[in-house]
Amino acid sequence: MAEHKRHQGHRQRMRERVQNYGLDSLAEHEALEYVLYLTNAQKDTNGIAHDLIDRFGSLAGVLDASVDELTKVLGVGEHTALLLRLIPALGRRYQMDRSDLGKIINSIHQAEELLGPYFFGARNEMVYGLFLDSKRKALGVRLVSEGSISACDINIRRILEEAVGLRASRLYLAHNHISNLALPSDADWQATDVIRSALLPAGVTLEDHLIFVDGDVVSLMETERRQGRPMYQLL
Repeated sequence: MAEHKRHQGHRQRMRERVQNYGLDSLAEHEALEYVLYLTNAQKDTNGIAHDLIDRFGSLAGVLDASVDELTKVLGVGEHTALLLRLIPALGRRYQMDRSDLGKIINSIHQAEELLGPYFFGARNEMVYGLFLDSKRKALGVRLVSEGSISACDINIRRILEEAVGLRASRLYLAHNHISNLALPSDADWQATDVIRSALLPAGVTLEDHLIFVDGDVVSLMETERRQGRPMYQLL
């Protein structure tokens, strides 16, 4: 009984801290403990939170783990595992919904801000296109290809279909690297050249190709300018 009251008092204090100061007021394991309490009201979720972080190394590691991996931790059932897996996806949808389509994109930085949320919590390499009209107004962001954890083949036909459907005349291409290295690969350069060549007959200009890695962004256009040579080699 005393142990139960202690846990109840601990949870009440955490609840008050979250209500008054937000989830950021909690330590990493406390924030996870608080979320776990939503599906484990009768359990000591403090111990489960510590076990999860010990197993996966960090809160991000926990949220990136698969349902099968999560349920191997004592006290984590399928419902809890599904909830944890949904958190990054829900955060990504939230950021995407807040993206300001319709704004004028006059810089790489503005394109980064609009495209960044689409890679939040991504576990596979994905390719998105930010399509603009002739006045640089954002018409839409579309997923044009998705690959494995290590590679993604860019679907040029899909890009052209989206450009025609949106009546776009400009495009920012973006994809993410899972390797934690934002350096462009030879395949990135080759794909950029091929896509630009394919878009020109359709009257669509490729503005840039951006690579996202854990909050870091690399512009292929800026990289080529620093190297003092043309961005594209095929034309």
